[in-house]
Amino acid sequence: MAEGLATPLIHLIAGPTASGKSAMALRLAGEIGGEIVGADSMQLYGDLSILTARPTPEEQALVPHHLYGIADASEAWSVGRWLAAARDALADIAGRGRAAIVVGGTGLYFRALTRGLADMPAIPATVRQESRSLFDRLGEGAFRRRLRAIDPAVEARVAPGDRQRLTRAHEVFAASGVSSSEWRAATAPALTSGSWRALVLEPPRAELYRRCDARLAAMVEAGALGEVAALTARRLDPALPAMKALGVAPLAAHLAGALTLPQAVAAAQRDTRRYAKRQLTWFRHQTPDWPRA
Repeated sequence: MAEGLATPLIHLIAGPTASGKSAMALRLAGEIGGEIVGADSMQLYGDLSILTARPTPEEQALVPHHLYGIADASEAWSVGRWLAAARDALADIAGRGRAAIVVGGTGLYFRALTRGLADMPAIPATVRQESRSLFDRLGEGAFRRRLRAIDPAVEARVAPGDRQRLTRAHEVFAASGVSSSEWRAATAPALTSGSWRALVLEPPRAELYRRCDARLAAMVEAGALGEVAALTARRLDPALPAMKALGVAPLAAHLAGALTLPQAVAAAQRDTRRYAKRQLTWFRHQTPDWPRA
């Protein structure tokens, strides 16, 4: 397993979508001469800069930003892959004697940094394909029952319809004979104790929902439809993470003539509010000792 990374002056800013995390990180980086590391599983992908509210080129020019728009939508980045990239970025920043600000809404990324994530085994392509084929053949219900016998903790935690995480858990066991839960139990945090401080932004629910709605409408005005059109034209696997980004499905439905634009925007706003609620719940349960603002 990888050893912990000792890095001074690491600030973690977490919270739900549309809570103002990026703006706070930018202000803090300017004040302390720091650099920003993205902890958002969708802002990784270069195809959706508008729809994922990635920092603009102007904002990124103000202070150095890392792990934004670095992946193609045809890729499926795991938590482990992000963690490896984040370790490299944090080590690079520390090597220059600068502070790092890790900001985002992907809770598993913060958990990997502060509580650890196992170095999962490499999965042969044949095993990966066998797991996916098994899912397609059995259907989700029967596949879950089989996974429950292998890794009940993961099966219980994965949300309905999350084919990627279900098949990932199955393929880890198939390739190594050890469950994902067992791998994760045998790991150390990436950040050493005392090397970081954290803050969770937790706006009032009504205000957060208002901001979610307003930002989604602004994204459409700014060209989100064009992004979705370009993405869907690539005919990528719908199971890829980028294809599940908030707003992609309803806006794609509008482009296909299945929804009016107001209907698509309303659906995307609803999905965003629901996601923000899930994020609030996750951070409340998983980081109860982190300060709130």
